[in-house]
Amino acid sequence: MCGIVGIFNHNNAAELAAKGLFAEQHRGQESCGMAVSDSKTIRLVKKMGLVKEVFSPEQLEELPGHIAVGHVRYPTRGSSTAFNSQPHVVELLGGPTYALASNGDIVNYFDIRRSLEAKGVWFNSSNDGELILKYIVYLVEKEGKEIVSAIESFMKEVKGAFSTVLMTRNELYMFRDPYGFRPMSWGKLEDSTIAVASETCALDILDARYVENVNPGEIIIVNERGIKHIEHDLKEYRNTETNRHCIFEHIYFSRPDSFDFNEDVYQVRQRIGELLAKADDDIHPDLIVPVPDSSNFIAHGYANFKKMPVTYGLIRNHYVGRTFIKPEQKIRDESARQKFNTLAHLFKDKVVVLIDDSIVRGTTIRSIIKLINDAGAKEVHLRIGSPQVKFPCYYGIDTPTKEELIANVKTSQEICDYLNIQSLKHIEIDRLRKSVSKPDNYCYACFDGKYPI
Repeated sequence: MCGIVGIFNHNNAAELAAKGLFAEQHRGQESCGMAVSDSKTIRLVKKMGLVKEVFSPEQLEELPGHIAVGHVRYPTRGSSTAFNSQPHVVELLGGPTYALASNGDIVNYFDIRRSLEAKGVWFNSSNDGELILKYIVYLVEKEGKEIVSAIESFMKEVKGAFSTVLMTRNELYMFRDPYGFRPMSWGKLEDSTIAVASETCALDILDARYVENVNPGEIIIVNERGIKHIEHDLKEYRNTETNRHCIFEHIYFSRPDSFDFNEDVYQVRQRIGELLAKADDDIHPDLIVPVPDSSNFIAHGYANFKKMPVTYGLIRNHYVGRTFIKPEQKIRDESARQKFNTLAHLFKDKVVVLIDDSIVRGTTIRSIIKLINDAGAKEVHLRIGSPQVKFPCYYGIDTPTKEELIANVKTSQEICDYLNIQSLKHIEIDRLRKSVSKPDNYCYACFDGKYPI
């Protein structure tokens, strides 16, 4: 999971791109970068750190141009180094220059890379984005394909998730994998500027009017002549008749003020909470407490059904990033303890229903429950807005092995004992499917092991 932004036809594209990346900071907090074109030169800046740390006003002034692509990184493939940050750039002597930023993960990465290396293509990183860029550039520069034809060849050969923006000195290309795993939308500003982003919340901060999603398998070309859409018969690109959007975007990743996969994220989370509560009639709590922030609206849905208020008994330090997307377990452990504190007096002798979006490794929630128990809670009952995460994700989430997933290595009772809680319930997949308008268009592989690719 990363965040991408693209800007076309704005005199200060870098400033707009930085604003969009700031809105998507929740999607990646390890590093960020930006490439900007003024038609003659593409300038690149990428560093470890947050958007506001990397892109000061002084830094943005050194990035003139009317086209930009930007990226915030959450590491999946590749170590936590500046080399693996995006965007990636290819410069050719006397020829075009290319820059690319992508969100997702390539399943057959190593096969494709070995094939390219055998043809003399060299790599600076172990990042999927560089693979995508080098593959397309090779087809254009060595085999003489047009860029669109090269992207089409790439989509047929490469398997995985990729919502991508590609920039030349004068054009912007947006394209999305044929399954549509990760979100990507575009919009227009009043001055005819075009903006593309992983989430619509980034379009909002740019005052861009949302136009539409980039459809699965679609290529959109933006240049001085206008906007051109290229749609494909998806049967030649994928093995299912339906899309496979990541349901975890609604559960956890996306901001609640985003409109992803043609669904209002806020409303989906509320429906998840209501559906969770409908199957939970054996608990009569004193408090319903969300784990902030992604669980807030799941808790609201749960509480509304129970005709109870939500109690914000946990205070989050917003200067600590999302612990799930930290690159190492030790860092996740330390961040989890620094991230939350309790309003201890609220919990004394109370039966608490604690609402969280998911349990992946169990790191953060165990730390939180200890705080609540230490505050004197009588009972803690944990309710989860996702099914049990038992299988790795290969499409952009950092769960590479089953051994990292607590639901795969422990029974429900063992998890209760490990967390020191009285009960644990997850929403069932069949109920989760009812939270979205087109349930067949989603990927549930991390819950049921049914991988679309």
